[in-house]
Parts: sequence; C-alpha cells; structure tokens
Amino acid sequence: MKDVNIPLEKLLGASRGSIYKLAILAAKRAVELTDGEKPLIEHPGEKGLDNALREIEEGKIIIGNGK
Repeated sequence: MKDVNIPLEKLLGASRGSIYKLAILAAKRAVELTDGEKPLIEHPGEKGLDNALREIEEGKIIIGNGK
C-alpha cells in the first residue's frame, strides 16, 4: 500500500486556488468512491482519498460553475 504524494500546486487549479475548496472537493469525492462510485482513473489505489487526489491531479474532477 503506497500513499499518494502529490504537490499541492498540482491540485489547486481544480479548486480555483482555494485550499478550503480543494479539501471539500477531495473529501466529497473520497466519500463517493467509498460508497461504491466507479473511479475515473485507470489504476485506482486502495484508499478512496488517494483515488480522489489522483483524479483531481489528472483533471478528472474540478469545481464547477457556481460551486
């Protein structure tokens, strides 16, 4: 089991530069994955939060308009 180590700078674009919004985005996606949602990345890891962070890094998950 390997933990994800993604630089913060690579993740902030998905949340329009807000660390608070990034934390909420990652937490919500991790809950979705834990509840059985299919991962959007090709090689998912074991932890929901790791998968969520990888999806954010790859641009699969971003803050939408009005959020």
